[in-house]
Amino acid sequence: MERVNRILKHRIYQKCLEEIRICEKERMFCHHDMAHFMDVARIAQIINLEEKMGIEKERIYAAALLHDIGRHLQYREGVRHELASADIAPEILEECGFSEEESALITEAIAGHRDISVMERRDLTGVIYRADKLSRACFGCVAEKACDWKTEKKNLQIKI
Repeated sequence: MERVNRILKHRIYQKCLEEIRICEKERMFCHHDMAHFMDVARIAQIINLEEKMGIEKERIYAAALLHDIGRHLQYREGVRHELASADIAPEILEECGFSEEESALITEAIAGHRDISVMERRDLTGVIYRADKLSRACFGCVAEKACDWKTEKKNLQIKI
């Protein structure tokens, strides 16, 4: 997990985290912070193990840590955050020691994490999509009633 730990300390990653914190300071709904990123990583790894997919854990954690890293650009510039995140990720991944092939797979997962058509895929993209959706604990959220997510999208019970 050495390369994943490099992501955590990377200057661009840290800058993006701070920008997201600033943008979400007054947000009462789901935050895009380290707790969310780690929930996605751990849920994705559980799915990977339970479904015996054999996806490298380091790739799962890298995709999970980076999947929402462009969220501040959505708030400030209206750019879809999955695309902004996919644009930011390659430089971080390269500087943290991921190969071009790994970077392409991770970036594809980041770009696809909001695309329902990937849900059933048995690859990194499908796993990150599912883990991201499962990570939201709507059933215990104090803002659930005010949330504009459709009821069928909300996790109103524990699933996996």
